[in-house]
Amino acid sequence: MVVTDKKSKTNIMFIINPISGGKEKTEIENKIRNAFETLNYNIQIEYPRHKNHATEIAKKSITEKYDVVVAVGGDGTVNETAKALIGTNILFGIIPTGSGNGLARFLKISMRQNKAIHIIKNRNTIKIDTVKINDEYFINIAGLGFDALIGHLFANYGKRGFISYLRLILKEYFQYKNENYELVIDNKSIKVKALLVSFANSSQFGNEAHIAPLALINDGLVDVCILEKFPWWKSFFLAFLLYTKGLTRSKYYSLIKTEKVLVKNTQNLKAHIDGDPITFNSDIHIVVDPSSLNIIIP
Repeated sequence: MVVTDKKSKTNIMFIINPISGGKEKTEIENKIRNAFETLNYNIQIEYPRHKNHATEIAKKSITEKYDVVVAVGGDGTVNETAKALIGTNILFGIIPTGSGNGLARFLKISMRQNKAIHIIKNRNTIKIDTVKINDEYFINIAGLGFDALIGHLFANYGKRGFISYLRLILKEYFQYKNENYELVIDNKSIKVKALLVSFANSSQFGNEAHIAPLALINDGLVDVCILEKFPWWKSFFLAFLLYTKGLTRSKYYSLIKTEKVLVKNTQNLKAHIDGDPITFNSDIHIVVDPSSLNIIIP
């Protein structure tokens, strides 16, 4: 428990995912200790041991009066940590070490560890939206369809990292068939047949792949992105648009901005929440929680 005088010290909790990005974490812990173990800071470093353990640790940081909680990992670690801090005054920081790092990249947080640590020390903060999806929250992107399938397969793939993710995409794309979805937006039912449906708070999955190029993280809206399956010979052009924020130029893509959306569901609907797999067996209610998280940015 924090027992120091908070008037003279900043109390920071670092939650380090030991397996994110397939990278060993001894080096980042040493960098954190070298940067923060001074008279101005009181730090605690924790390593989650199981799913949702980062959430438990972050909740403990609230009761123990920490000023800052930092997720050291990828988007899954960011989600688990941040959702415990929604609606509190605690500042949330990110040191990205994952495979995609979608939210960190969107916020222009450096992928270089020393620079990301420096951003935490500066404590420049804004309020961002979060999005409730049934009883869970997402901070970056949730989705249905092809990217959800990849999320489920990736969770059990064994080897982490972007190359493993890319291999799964190339293996599964050509045999994947569009799914039918019914969305209710502004009391209107929309039936679509799509490769994927993404619900985006920020613009990108990660690695600069921008599924929602017009997304703003503090506009009180979620971007509903619908991508139809496209002929294989257009793959390179669609990939170009994805990585250059140009998907709105494609006829296979459509976008709806809204405060809330309902996905009609029967059973066993695969989805992902910030990259982590989940299965829904009832309707999916998605609602924006505006300006609900204090996050440290460059």
